[in-house]
Amino acid sequence: MSAHEIRVIINGEEHCDRVESRVHLADYLRRCKGLTGTHLGCEHGVCGACTVLVDGASVRACLMFAVQADGKSVRTVESLAAPDGELHELQQLFSKHHALQCGFCTPGVLMTVLEMKEDFAGAPVDERRVREALSGNLCRCTGYEGMVDAALEFLNSN
Repeated sequence: MSAHEIRVIINGEEHCDRVESRVHLADYLRRCKGLTGTHLGCEHGVCGACTVLVDGASVRACLMFAVQADGKSVRTVESLAAPDGELHELQQLFSKHHALQCGFCTPGVLMTVLEMKEDFAGAPVDERRVREALSGNLCRCTGYEGMVDAALEFLNSN
């Protein structure tokens, strides 16, 4: 199997590594970088648990090879909390609205909502748009109500 040198900015920090061609971005983040917040669920791009932002756009890390991230910026759920452990506003709102139970889908959902905040740049967002965006993230526990409420509060705040 061939290996390639890659240079990736992960959560604002540059990383240079040698990876095999067949290693998916999710495996690279979890196994090589120790960033286990990116969860692997279906490994077919359907469940959304492995959603990360690559150059600001949501990507299913189970479908992207690590070598495809060469020269790109990757943001994972670990980038949300402050170094002292203080939760990001979005994480606090998920807690406030009881938007998680088992937490397996939560990292992918958080990154999806974060992308929405950047895409809408302060423009009002309605419930239909939030539900549409979250339709790519499967959750078996919450029923989505708390997630939608938390997302709406986050997206419609300044």
